[in-house]
Amino acid sequence: MHILIGIIGIIFFLALAFLFSSDRKNIRWKYVGLLLVIQLIFAFILLKTNIGITVIGGISYGFSYLLKQAAEGVNFVFGGFKLDPKNPPFFFNVLLPIVFISALIGILQYTRILPLIINILGFLISKINGMGRLESYNAVAAAILGQSEVFISLKQQLPYIPKQRLYTLTASAMSTVSASIIGAYFTLIEPKYVVTAVVLNLFGGFIIASIINPYKVNEEDDKLLVDESETKNQSFFEMLGEYILDGFKVAVIVGAMLIGYIALIALLNGVVSGIFSQLSGGTLDWNFQTLIGFVFAPFAFLTGVPWHDAVQSGSIMATKLLSNEFVAMQALGKTHGLSEHAKGVTSVFLVSFANFSSIGIISGAIKSLNDKKGDIVARFGLKLLFGATLVSFISAAIAGFFI
Repeated sequence: MHILIGIIGIIFFLALAFLFSSDRKNIRWKYVGLLLVIQLIFAFILLKTNIGITVIGGISYGFSYLLKQAAEGVNFVFGGFKLDPKNPPFFFNVLLPIVFISALIGILQYTRILPLIINILGFLISKINGMGRLESYNAVAAAILGQSEVFISLKQQLPYIPKQRLYTLTASAMSTVSASIIGAYFTLIEPKYVVTAVVLNLFGGFIIASIINPYKVNEEDDKLLVDESETKNQSFFEMLGEYILDGFKVAVIVGAMLIGYIALIALLNGVVSGIFSQLSGGTLDWNFQTLIGFVFAPFAFLTGVPWHDAVQSGSIMATKLLSNEFVAMQALGKTHGLSEHAKGVTSVFLVSFANFSSIGIISGAIKSLNDKKGDIVARFGLKLLFGATLVSFISAAIAGFFI
């Protein structure tokens, strides 16, 4: 039954994208269909085959090993604190390892291994998505470097990128997540859902962009591809120090946002709970997250979540949209009574940067590189978030077929 509902849900989410399309006549449905089939194949391989399970197991083991090494550095600096080993602080256990992962990414970038991988994958993807190599390169790069860092690699091209292509580039950045944070996700939700979501969102971003923002790219325009020679001339240790500090900044920023968002949600929960308790004479135990859960419950249901789980699942999905994925993953971990199917579908939905704060992060990053382009991104920010959220819904529905 959940497969039938998931199919209806995918059609519904595609219809929403079509409703807000800027050029409905020129949507190339052939590529949309091809990309959906590719998503189905990857979801099946990753979630249902021995090869996929082995690959995910290998990735999970690799990140677990890296996190253990990261813990050595964290323990050296903060080992003097008397910490409960059964309940280590989130900042130390989940966020600070980002510093080490960021350093490794910097080394791979400096040795040209990462740019080679990005360019090869970008070239291959450009052959099946009906878009240019620039968009394909950017999607892969965003999934590795991050939603703001990726645009640094396009600094020279930004002034010449038209509005339509800029939307697709930013949509890809918001629909994916950065490799430096994936390790942190592995500590909060099951690794198989993280890996599956990263792959599905990569192709899902092209599906929604192809409907909301259809256009054709000719070969001359596609010469905007990144020239690898346009990188900073740094020594190895200059680069390493920069990436380590960047990783620490990300950890601190995410930590600050968690403090603010979780406190605000707790405040709203308390206020709304008090109001309903007074109105109902103490019979209704509803809070803010319950209310937004009711709003998002139909959307959660359309991804294949059973109706009896839809309010809880919808609440977590809405929490992610209003705050960020870390807050929502924390909420998912504390949820009781949710079925394994609902947990899996919800987990896949959470693995992306699609939230309101990302509008400011992306537009701000681009504005720091090119003022005019940053203003353009800010103007279509809500449409950007709308598209990226549809990507998450479709990825969750497709993954749900095999959970």
